[in-house]
Amino acid sequence: MISPSGSPGPTPSKTVVVIGGGLAGAEAAWQLASRGIGVRLVDMKPERRTLAHSVDTLAELVCSNSLRATGLSSAVGLLKAELEATHSLLLRIAGETAVPAGRALAVDRRMFAEQVQGALLDCDSITLEQGYVERLPEQRAIIATGPLTDNGLAQALGEGGALLHYHDAIAPLVSAEGLDREQVFVASRYETPGTGDYLNCPMDQPTYFQFVEALNGAEKTPLRDFEHAPFFEGCLPVEELAARGSLTLAHGPLKPVGLIDPRTGERPFAVVQLRAEDRQQSAFNLVGFQTRLTRGEQQRVFRMIPGLEKARFERFGQVHRNTFVDAPQTLDEQLRLRGNPQITIAGQLAGVEGYVESIACGLLAALFVAAELEGRTLDPPPATTALGGLWGYLRRPQAKFQPSNVVWSMIDTPRRQRRQSKRDHRTRAAQHALNALGEWMETHRRLF
Repeated sequence: MISPSGSPGPTPSKTVVVIGGGLAGAEAAWQLASRGIGVRLVDMKPERRTLAHSVDTLAELVCSNSLRATGLSSAVGLLKAELEATHSLLLRIAGETAVPAGRALAVDRRMFAEQVQGALLDCDSITLEQGYVERLPEQRAIIATGPLTDNGLAQALGEGGALLHYHDAIAPLVSAEGLDREQVFVASRYETPGTGDYLNCPMDQPTYFQFVEALNGAEKTPLRDFEHAPFFEGCLPVEELAARGSLTLAHGPLKPVGLIDPRTGERPFAVVQLRAEDRQQSAFNLVGFQTRLTRGEQQRVFRMIPGLEKARFERFGQVHRNTFVDAPQTLDEQLRLRGNPQITIAGQLAGVEGYVESIACGLLAALFVAAELEGRTLDPPPATTALGGLWGYLRRPQAKFQPSNVVWSMIDTPRRQRRQSKRDHRTRAAQHALNALGEWMETHRRLF
């Protein structure tokens, strides 16, 4: 066995192929190896990259460096707590590479990927192979190739069940050197003015409406393939939001709630927040600014934001087509392809959305496979847990299945007590979930 700290274990007698070295694949490989199972981890980088990738390391965070809220009153915060309890490698490394982000967990993207890759390479039970897979393996395998799976492998998956698509977008990054510090202020929501982990670009009312007008008139990159595929509602391009109404952005990613400009003592009409990409704060992510504007238009329109007039773009936003399986129709209770039970699907390809959810799906897939190789069937996590709720979403028949982040509606929670606040109710539900998770782990203690 390999302990969560990373010490090597005995020579494995069984081997599983894990295809894809993203978040789900990396977590699945680690979880299998930690249970004495050999892993052949196959990743196409550096031989090939998708349009969203920019480095050759495993576990690359492609569109943001944020793993979202940390408090137990949020569903994703509960999911992170459950992953920590189940000894997730990636959650541990996320904590070790964290950068300031208020009440959210954000990481230094480069350090995170390097440390995950280092942990996997240091494990004697894991062999990393570089190659491009175009057909389904004939041996026991976990496929975690992510939402940009294409060509031969996608076609092979499509033959075993329905493949679905949607469009997703990435936000731009700007260099710290091009920011006008005289116009931006430091703050996190609801904290003392002048302190916090975000840079804030305040907009008065005329500036805001001029910005929205420019967004609505800007040239966009055409959607060439799967023109009618929808956008993921949880990550809409900023220009798509602007088109839904003149105040949509002011009530969405540009909402000024909880932010006071220390120079005026007042709340701005709207605020664009910038989140540090690394510990050196050499680059910043435009929070909520996923976009499919052309590069020239991104420079023109986003430089209208106060403080970004001379912004230097380290990465432009872009749109890409995401692919996923129709999980309720094509996957069984162990996340295996119904038509080919040798193959387990994990991560965003399985129909979860988000970094934390992808890690969780990779962990669950590995647990199911590990139990199977021992001749047993692992019961899914309790429905009262975030892990169980996410699993249940992938199993629930739907007329039109779409990927989803973890949300409270997926989780069976205790009845809300009279006069109990929503936050207190959810915190109580989270503690109930962690207790149930502990009991589930004790029931299956041979795996843990």
